[in-house]
Amino acid sequence: MQNASLRPKRTLGVAAVTASASMLLLTGCEAPLNLEAVHKVAEQSSKRTDFYQAMATNQNVIVVSGNEGVLLSSDDQGANWTRQSGPTEASFLALAACPDNTFIGLTFDNTVWHSDSNGTHWTAHALPSQEQMMTLACAPDGSWWTAGSFTTIQYSSDQGQSWDETSLYEDAILNNLQFINREQAIATGEYGMVLRTDDGGLNWDLAGQAPDEFYIHASHFETADEGWIGGLNGFIYHTTDGGQSWQQMPAATSAPVFGFIPGDNILFALADNATVLQRQGSSWKKISESDQPLYLRTGLILPDQRLLVAGGRGLLFDLETPAALAASTD
Repeated sequence: MQNASLRPKRTLGVAAVTASASMLLLTGCEAPLNLEAVHKVAEQSSKRTDFYQAMATNQNVIVVSGNEGVLLSSDDQGANWTRQSGPTEASFLALAACPDNTFIGLTFDNTVWHSDSNGTHWTAHALPSQEQMMTLACAPDGSWWTAGSFTTIQYSSDQGQSWDETSLYEDAILNNLQFINREQAIATGEYGMVLRTDDGGLNWDLAGQAPDEFYIHASHFETADEGWIGGLNGFIYHTTDGGQSWQQMPAATSAPVFGFIPGDNILFALADNATVLQRQGSSWKKISESDQPLYLRTGLILPDQRLLVAGGRGLLFDLETPAALAASTD
């Protein structure tokens, strides 16, 4: 669920970590492939044993986290990376940037880690629940939120000093948690469950359910009503009524979908086999081709509109989006 085995000058190109140009070939949306844009990042920063799971930015620093406590940071929009001396050997499951520019991360041992704005000094905060937490978010008011098994949701309004907990008491795992604004948030997960709050997280209710109890690996909501979910077999569904009804969208992949990356009037999806999809109208077009069995799990759109993504076996690369390509020809 949190990795592939369980459950974003300029022409199109990638910056691959521990990968050669032949490892990942990208086909352009608007421009031909330019292999000159492919370059390696220093091997000491990323290793083939890294399995990246999460990425976050406060606009000044980007932090990438993964298995066995791996942490990378970049203060130049991904041009160079520094491997942090991690505070833990536990695997990171999720990462988020807070309104005060600090970062929080969740590790598999039910610990929330809080760092400074540089993403370099981390402090541990143990979670009180016996349930396994799988994801986290930093709300617009700065409070910390986690969600996981048994539809359990926990939050702290004092930076981890104390925690409150709520549950729908359903035997289902929540693995996505997103605040849309100060009052509204969505949580999704196992058995196609979609939970919603309209009071800043004090109360959560079942808002809808995906077809056939579809296991939701990834979700993204633009508003409390419109959102997308992805999972096995490359299935992507779209809702405009908060999850009460869903329409499957044609997607040019059968690989499991593990993440969504939103931008201004653009949305990307990340999947297994180093697959990147772009939403185009009512369908999804693959903008990458690879024969490597490497998953993509997380990413973000950089200020210059490049798409930065990360996944298994130290895979960390960027590629041009249509917006970046347009800007480069202006």
